[in-house]
Amino acid sequence: MRYVQLRAFHNVAIHGGFSRAAEALFLTQPAISDQVRKLEEEYDVLLFNRNKKQVSLTQSGQQLLEITRRMFDVEQQALDLLSESKALRAGKLRIVADAAHHLLHILAAFRRAYPFVKVSINAGNTETVITSLHAYEADIGVLGEIPQSSDFDILKLNSTPITAFVSRDYPLAGQSEVTFAELAQHPLVMRERGSKTRQKLEAMAEHCGTTLIPRIEAEGREAVREIVAAGGGVGFVSSAEFGQDSRLVPIRINAPEMLMDEALICLRERSNGKLVSAFFDIARRLSPAAKGI
Repeated sequence: MRYVQLRAFHNVAIHGGFSRAAEALFLTQPAISDQVRKLEEEYDVLLFNRNKKQVSLTQSGQQLLEITRRMFDVEQQALDLLSESKALRAGKLRIVADAAHHLLHILAAFRRAYPFVKVSINAGNTETVITSLHAYEADIGVLGEIPQSSDFDILKLNSTPITAFVSRDYPLAGQSEVTFAELAQHPLVMRERGSKTRQKLEAMAEHCGTTLIPRIEAEGREAVREIVAAGGGVGFVSSAEFGQDSRLVPIRINAPEMLMDEALICLRERSNGKLVSAFFDIARRLSPAAKGI
């Protein structure tokens, strides 16, 4: 087994094809195909299902990809260590967040400190965040609940209650608070089942003797916000994420307080990466919860 063969396999897997892998490695497609073929022949294993239109991983390929992700990530960490100033000047930081609101002030400070670092932010629920971190598809995650796992380094950002909200012309807009029983009489707009906000809301409603049945399920907070703004019903969000929107009115839920703890997390084994460490350092300085305030 040669390094170049594993590198060829890894790039075909993450780029989804031999041509794209060749472009990424500045090699020819036949060269990439030959390296992968030799790897498969040497160990008598099929790593890719091949047809004319697409390439997909076999079960053995999936298992090998999990290993090569770690392998090449460690290699990148070694390169970062040996060229620290370069990593902080021209690296790339990948973030997946259940809501970007909690990061805005941290991102602004990070951009000022490291203006040449490329930052990408993708949205996702708790399950997506955890999966992306474990798959090495993201460096940092933001969650609506602090995970109970030793796999992660965790920095609490804040803790705010869940609130209901409606459009300004919705019948409930004039009320300062609403009970679960009242909410159950209205069309409810909720996020997908993987949402921690929804899980906490439904659990508390059950505790209070009410079952909340969503009339509309939407993926992501922005979709919920737009549906509610159009008069589609009642939505729910943590108060920190409500933001400023003149179309919407928040309504307190008359029930025991449901707090959403927003946390910054990364895989413990990757916490010493230069960009991850730099981002966490800035977050510690700027987040009240991290300071114990």
